[in-house]
Amino acid sequence: MAYPKSILALFLLFHLVSCSNSRPAGKGIKRRIEPCKRMVFYFHDIIYNGKNAKNATSSIVGAPAWGNRTILAGQSHFGDVVVFDDPITLDNNLHSTPVGRAQGFYIYDKKDIFTAWLGFSFVFNSTEHNGSINFVGADPLMNKTRDISVIGGTGDFFMARGIATLMTDAFEGEVYFRLRVDIKLYECW
Repeated sequence: MAYPKSILALFLLFHLVSCSNSRPAGKGIKRRIEPCKRMVFYFHDIIYNGKNAKNATSSIVGAPAWGNRTILAGQSHFGDVVVFDDPITLDNNLHSTPVGRAQGFYIYDKKDIFTAWLGFSFVFNSTEHNGSINFVGADPLMNKTRDISVIGGTGDFFMARGIATLMTDAFEGEVYFRLRVDIKLYECW
């Protein structure tokens, strides 16, 4: 089948343009992507230990056969499932006015290393923020900072995407810890 010269010329022109725009693998220009929104919050987790029901904001709801639901299991807490409803503040003071709640769960998921897997939302109830931000990811607790994914949101954070950098800001034994959460959103609507 013979093609008209104009179609062959057009094909050759498209091929030349596409080849001139291509770059060898690994030699591309890297763009620096800046977040469209950045926020820092603190959330405060007080684990129920059998004596602090009035102040507890989290509770062990699942434990391995050798564990119980008032004391975290063993050295790495492997197998414990904890549900939480923690206050979120703008500073690291537990008694500051909350701007929302961190609600979700974490699962201690390794036998030999202290690590967890998180799934939670920040549900805001302040005049500055309305809606929720959803997070999910692995939390290797022994690292100074850890990144987890921002996978969506509602209200002011509709369909948000980004990264949240977690840092343990304080802890008191196995009853209280405070996380600093530095949120960088790269998709804002």
